[in-house]
Amino acid sequence: MARPLLLIDSASLYFRAFFGVPEKAALAPDGTPVNAVRGFLDMLSTLVRGRGPDRLVCALDESWRPAWRVALLPSYKAHRLTPAGGEEVPDALSIQVPIILEFLAALGITAVGAHDYEADDVIGTLATREPGPIEVATGDRDLFQLIDDARGVTVLYCGRGVAKLEVLDNTALHAKYGVPAAGYADFAALRGDPSDGLPGVAGVGEKTAARLVDRYGNLDGILAALDDPASGFAPGLRAKIVAGREYLASARDVVAVARTIPLGDLDTKLPASPADPDALLALAERWGLEGAAKRIVDALSAA
Repeated sequence: MARPLLLIDSASLYFRAFFGVPEKAALAPDGTPVNAVRGFLDMLSTLVRGRGPDRLVCALDESWRPAWRVALLPSYKAHRLTPAGGEEVPDALSIQVPIILEFLAALGITAVGAHDYEADDVIGTLATREPGPIEVATGDRDLFQLIDDARGVTVLYCGRGVAKLEVLDNTALHAKYGVPAAGYADFAALRGDPSDGLPGVAGVGEKTAARLVDRYGNLDGILAALDDPASGFAPGLRAKIVAGREYLASARDVVAVARTIPLGDLDTKLPASPADPDALLALAERWGLEGAAKRIVDALSAA
């Protein structure tokens, strides 16, 4: 059986690592917290050992709140803005992200972002253009829309950590939410997502959103049914969808993951050994992460 391309939603994983590993449990010799770095490297080690990929790419948020998404829906991630206009990220995590990127470079693992796009869009593009099978490791439910049984695209949902992955194909997704992957983005737009500043349609919860997508196929079908007296819409629900019509027109494009962004040619091959062993050793010693470095190197060499 062909081995998968493993696509890593890097920010999703290092945020989880930061909050999952106590700062005091991972301090560099100079006192700098490196809990996110250690946790992220250990997550990679676990995923490589457990999933057996032969290709690996870490996707980056070049823009965490792209201007084109904000133009469509000004509330998009607005609650995460700092007074200066940046993303609200703990200082102790911000200083660790460059260290993570240095480790990836020394290991020879490709890390890529794209101007005015999120990691989701990088993953969406690679999941669309690269040969399968493909596995997407993320804690972001928006990426469920990429699941594609025909192309062998599955999502490894890390909501409870990488040691307790939920492996989701279309059947598992439908059992969990009542919608197919092709309808997930429309379902999410209807339901809303406070963590992304998506209000959803007032009065339409998860079960109603799933029922609508299941019955009418997608937002186009739902909106077309509003004007059809024979569509079976209850008057109260019809009024809610009509009231949210303008929001839905924008939200669907905000939630939809981009799939054709320009990324150029990428080296996706999983390295069997570090690209720069001396740099890796220096990083491991500087940040007191010899154990985590050894674990990822061992995982790569065993893959």
